[in-house]
Amino acid sequence: MPPTRLRFGIVILPEDRWSVTRERWCAAEDYGFDHAWTYDHLTWRMFRDEPWFGAIPTLTAAALVTSRIRIGTLVASPNFRHPVPFAKELMTLDDIAGGRLTLGIGAGGEGWDATALGQTEWSAEERADRFEEFIPLLDKLLTQPETNHTERFYSATEARTLPGCVQRPRVPFAVAAGGPRGMRLAARFGATWVTLDDRGKEEEQIERLETICQEVGREFESLDKLVLTGFSQNPLSSVSEFEEMAERYAEAGFTDLVIHWPRASEPFEGDRSVLERIAADVLLPSSIERR
Repeated sequence: MPPTRLRFGIVILPEDRWSVTRERWCAAEDYGFDHAWTYDHLTWRMFRDEPWFGAIPTLTAAALVTSRIRIGTLVASPNFRHPVPFAKELMTLDDIAGGRLTLGIGAGGEGWDATALGQTEWSAEERADRFEEFIPLLDKLLTQPETNHTERFYSATEARTLPGCVQRPRVPFAVAAGGPRGMRLAARFGATWVTLDDRGKEEEQIERLETICQEVGREFESLDKLVLTGFSQNPLSSVSEFEEMAERYAEAGFTDLVIHWPRASEPFEGDRSVLERIAADVLLPSSIERR
């Protein structure tokens, strides 16, 4: 069994109506997951012409039918978000969730989100530049009652975020980053660093992150490390496959492992019966030990 220090999470794609999805969020809590997430996109990859619902309303509904599990976006991005209205939504959602919200956030990428508002697709450099402005401004908006800001990409004039988040000083950030610029933001502003599964490169990523933490004066052990799986390896092929993956990432220094709710077809194809066995054999015993 993987070390009990590893926490487990699950992503529930916002592809079905709430009448269907509600049960999955409740089950995620009952199964013993520590956190549950959804993607924050206008649409995503092959789902462009398929049903796809908004992240914030989905998480609001999830907050109302759960009581223990942490919830969050994995991940939001500046592609179609502006820090001022987004901060207000996050503050409100944290209140509804009773302080159980984590903001997963990244620089964004190519695809439908990047052009849906009519803008030309930003280069990788511009996405990184925007992210470096977006994160500090969002931090200010969520930690002070009034914010004024005028820089290259974003402005805020007497923007108020009252009464503030339930969690103090603000909701925790889980910053997705694969390069040094993003890792520096994670080290400066994040409670958690997020990466995708990339078999064979875990130690290299962890070593790079530790170096950057030293450079910015962040205690490395104080930053949680979350890996989102299901892209290079299917953790739901069997219980033993899940346990092997969990052990490998725990040994590499990760603190959190996230899988996807099993779907009937790719991406993230899987059998719910395997998920239920993982819950019974791994998640619930691990959850009891951590208590």
